[in-house]
Amino acid sequence: MKRFEGKTVLITGSTQGIGAACALRMASEGANIILNGRKFDERGQGIIDQITAMGQQARFIAADVSDPKNVIGLVTSAIETFGRLDALVNNAGVERNHDFWDVTEDEYDFVMNTNLKGVFFGIQAFVKYCRANNRPGVVVNMSSVHEEIIFPHFAAYCASKGGLKMLTRNLATELAPLNIRINNVAPGAVATPINQHLLETPELLNNLLKNIPMKRLGKPEEVAAVVAFLASEDAAYVTGSTYFVDGGLTYHYEEQ
Repeated sequence: MKRFEGKTVLITGSTQGIGAACALRMASEGANIILNGRKFDERGQGIIDQITAMGQQARFIAADVSDPKNVIGLVTSAIETFGRLDALVNNAGVERNHDFWDVTEDEYDFVMNTNLKGVFFGIQAFVKYCRANNRPGVVVNMSSVHEEIIFPHFAAYCASKGGLKMLTRNLATELAPLNIRINNVAPGAVATPINQHLLETPELLNNLLKNIPMKRLGKPEEVAAVVAFLASEDAAYVTGSTYFVDGGLTYHYEEQ
């Protein structure tokens, strides 16, 4: 039997990169998938087509998860779509590159609302559903190595991921009696659209690779494999943890 047979998974920000890889990986193991993004386009349709070809179901729900009202509505709609929700993968995230003294309030709010506030209230909506229906649940948050290590010029991003680290640990204790597990996955440098400039700039890429013991970038599928593990019963005794998927970067890192 496949690990997610008969289960439904909601993955935010899932039309490209790591989110799309998570959707495809979990669908390949039997899950029906709720995809999410700001708007439906050919990327979302392409993922739906691939999942359908696997024999699973997939639906897309548009929502800007930086707004708590939207993310609560997203969770509600996801439950209504397939009649159940077994796992929530909070993958959507944003970053802004600015000197600290140039960060505007709007930019700060955009990063914090997407990476932390929306996640907070999305988890809350999922937990309320689980409690009301006496159901177990699993939450996997997409954090970053920068919940642990510095990233100059990305202060708001680091603050959001540091907050997510503490939120996850706190909720692990509070939600355990409800049979709800929660963990973080912290990717390092992964070949995704968000790193396109890095991939196209040899000097920047080479400097980064010097800090990665495995001397390569990660693949979205490698992150998705860890997400699938944490969302499955194989990780039934794992909660409150962060799993680094970084080729050894975090504890080898030196800012250049």
